[in-house]
Amino acid sequence: MSDSADEIGKSSAFGRLLGLQIVKAEAGEAIIALSMHDGLRNLHGKLHGGALFSLIDTAMGQASHSLTDGEPSSVTLECKVNYIRGVTEGDLSCRAWVIHAGRRTQVIEAEVHQHDKLVAKAQATFACL
Repeated sequence: MSDSADEIGKSSAFGRLLGLQIVKAEAGEAIIALSMHDGLRNLHGKLHGGALFSLIDTAMGQASHSLTDGEPSSVTLECKVNYIRGVTEGDLSCRAWVIHAGRRTQVIEAEVHQHDKLVAKAQATFACL
């Protein structure tokens, strides 16, 4: 993890609560890691959709903020997630990338993988502050 990514990660108490780890955040792209633990399980024993969404939203936010040297510069307006595969254990990686960086809005995509398996796919619109 780079020093700048480490500094970004220190600013989110919620991310620390979930156990999110910033692997990369630069040039409009971010990679965030999450290790499954009991505190993230739903009633069926699988990763809670809210935890998965938080992983995605955090990765997208970091991709956005990386365009302004890591300074918070945007907020989520809307996000659509396709949940594809349930997760019961192991490590996840979310890669997010900015596909449109306008003056007022950004469009960002993300994918969550567990090894070579696609777990979720998302697209969001962020408002530039």
